[in-house]
Amino acid sequence: MREPGEQIDTLAHAVIGAAIEVHRELGPGFLEGIYEGALAVELALRKIPFLQQPPVSVRYKGVGVGDGKPDLIVGGLLIVELKAVDTILPIHRAQVISYLKASGLTLGLLLNFKTSMMKDGVERIILS
Repeated sequence: MREPGEQIDTLAHAVIGAAIEVHRELGPGFLEGIYEGALAVELALRKIPFLQQPPVSVRYKGVGVGDGKPDLIVGGLLIVELKAVDTILPIHRAQVISYLKASGLTLGLLLNFKTSMMKDGVERIILS
């Protein structure tokens, strides 16, 4: 497994900081869509470029078979997938890995807002 470069790591830290601010303001009780909207606002306020639910082409044997839609792609370098669940399951991690493969990116953040402390809801997922 190769660690992402400094630029992507700096971007990931900035997104985590924004997520902590959203969690501090809203707490852990809302659905994912609320956190996605709030994080989009926070990223915009911090002038961090992002795309919200951009289509990512999925190919099978060289043929496009549809689009996946990660919650956010930040800075063109980082997949961010948001959850508001009691427990992160292997399927949630697999979803981020699938978005990384389809997009050609190497780092994803899986952010679970249903935690008492946001730092406990952050997972870095590196495509190896």
